[in-house]
Amino acid sequence: MIIGVPKEIKDGERRVALVPDAVALLVSAGHVARVESNAGAGAGFGDSLYAGAGAEIVAGPSQVFDADLVVKVKEIQPGEWQRLKPGGMLFCFLHLVSDKLMAEELLARRTTGIAFETVEDTARKLTVLAPMSRIAGQLSIPVAANLLMTPNGGRGIAIGDARVVIVGAGNAAEAAAETAIALGSDVTVVSRAGLKLQSLAGKFGDRVKCVPFQGNVLADAVQDADVVIAAVNIPGTATPKLLTRDHIAAMTSRHGPGAVLVEICIDGGGISETSHPTSLSSPTYVAEGVTHYCVANMPAAVPRSASIALSAAIAPHVRALADKGLTRALRDDDGLAAGLQIHGGQVTHAAMAEALQRPYRDLDAMLHSC
Repeated sequence: MIIGVPKEIKDGERRVALVPDAVALLVSAGHVARVESNAGAGAGFGDSLYAGAGAEIVAGPSQVFDADLVVKVKEIQPGEWQRLKPGGMLFCFLHLVSDKLMAEELLARRTTGIAFETVEDTARKLTVLAPMSRIAGQLSIPVAANLLMTPNGGRGIAIGDARVVIVGAGNAAEAAAETAIALGSDVTVVSRAGLKLQSLAGKFGDRVKCVPFQGNVLADAVQDADVVIAAVNIPGTATPKLLTRDHIAAMTSRHGPGAVLVEICIDGGGISETSHPTSLSSPTYVAEGVTHYCVANMPAAVPRSASIALSAAIAPHVRALADKGLTRALRDDDGLAAGLQIHGGQVTHAAMAEALQRPYRDLDAMLHSC
């Protein structure tokens, strides 16, 4: 199989989907790896390393996107989808729920889209998303610490003195809590996920206040916060709007302007009515006196660490798709099958079909008909 690895073009994106070691394993198994020149340069992996791993280095994106299987990091950008081979396979963070026009384009091209964000392991954990979530969670606290500084428009509060409210209890939330605790913050975690919240309470003990989401709990916690870390993710569908504009405005009523909201899962739309995606080149804006940081690719700020972690998570799936082909690979791995969102012009992920208001094609029925 021919596998294409393009250079990412999203603002500030320096990650690469497959590092040279992963490419070497694919080539040794008899597959062809086409890597766009400088695809790994931003993460510290030059063309010579890929060439040494047996990859074909190509000058531009055309040959890469014409591959049987395109493996990239971020969702398809304008100018990229037209290069995809009709009926070809795409393996990346798809985020089609937040880009319905792109979803329609890929469906029209009968692209097979497997989304990193919904691939699972045997325990139904989001095995590819998890390492990126952990990195984003770790980064969210130093980002907030920087934005709390007076020269950056913040309240002038050191992160060790800050009241930090984390919304969510998954991988990103846990990593954010660990980092905030280590820096001495007053940490509260609010979540609807009861079992995950109990797990965090057991892990952190009295160092964190773990509060179930009910009634006015979130609104009250946010009103007193210096920092809110939004880490809510619902696989395959949009993030619920848990905070209104009035909730955000209330953050300034007691303690003045300069509080910070970091939206880790902005790819799903974010939890606040005031949130919209930003970029690493222009990461913040102020709404209702609160500095919003809503960068859709936070791990790209540490591209080497993130690329190594992402490549390790996806390499076994890429190898399975290349060795077995789509149908057998999905039949053999329910977790990989959970990542399939579109195929043959149809939506094969139930939550995504509902969000896009498209008919849903049952995956099991589709696989048995192949």
